[in-house]
Amino acid sequence: MKRVLTVQDISCLGKCSLTIALPVLSVLGSETVILPTAVLSTHTMFKGFTCKDLSDQIEPIKQHWLKEDIAFDAIYTGYLGSIAQIDQMKELFRAFRREGMFVFVDPVMADNGRLYAAFNMAYAEKNKELCAEADIIVPNITEAALMTGMDYRETYDESYILALLSGLRELGAKLSVITGVSLEKGKIGAMGIDRETGETWCYQNRRIDASYHGTGDLFASTFVGELLRGKDWKNAMRIAADYTAHTIEVTLKNPKEPWYGVDFETTLPDLLKME
Repeated sequence: MKRVLTVQDISCLGKCSLTIALPVLSVLGSETVILPTAVLSTHTMFKGFTCKDLSDQIEPIKQHWLKEDIAFDAIYTGYLGSIAQIDQMKELFRAFRREGMFVFVDPVMADNGRLYAAFNMAYAEKNKELCAEADIIVPNITEAALMTGMDYRETYDESYILALLSGLRELGAKLSVITGVSLEKGKIGAMGIDRETGETWCYQNRRIDASYHGTGDLFASTFVGELLRGKDWKNAMRIAADYTAHTIEVTLKNPKEPWYGVDFETTLPDLLKME
């Protein structure tokens, strides 16, 4: 059985970050080790949430694992709360690097042309250092624009996405994938580039007129889980995109109209059937 370490915050109520990554990676057959960067009462779509930063726990946990000679087949990071935590992740990657493992970074910091409220441009610049340490990165268009210094565009063509990928390629990751790419009306998906060969590949599926918190985490977690199952990056990316779209469709049919996250719990059995 493969073992993956995922480093993200955990919301006691809400469907995002670790509350998505842990069940998705587990159902795909990997032993999933978690390293929470913060504990929140709910995710940030709720008002008045509490948050306890756990930065001071990262180093002692890391040292305990090293003492126990624990090894991982992959390390996957999502939302990190500060520049200091990015530095901690860089040290974590170096401490557990070994032949055959991969580091997967989802540089969660922005969307729809804007940084999230907790971050500034210094944080965006720091994420370039984190991505340089990774094997695979999966920014959305906004995050890719911030890290490459390009202008964010809501209307674009394939040449714009290729230019973003070229800039991401220079950061150093072996594989760069941009999520939320729409190159055809009614379609959305992702596009990636292999740093060594320069090969690009785009996958588009149906665009669904709905937006839910945590769908990026669902895509990234599925991507990692499928890679650990032995899928190549193109098929892992395709399955992650299809599963995310399928889960959104199922959620839309829920008469209770959930607003704070997708009903991925009901679609996990479907994920195992996707090839």
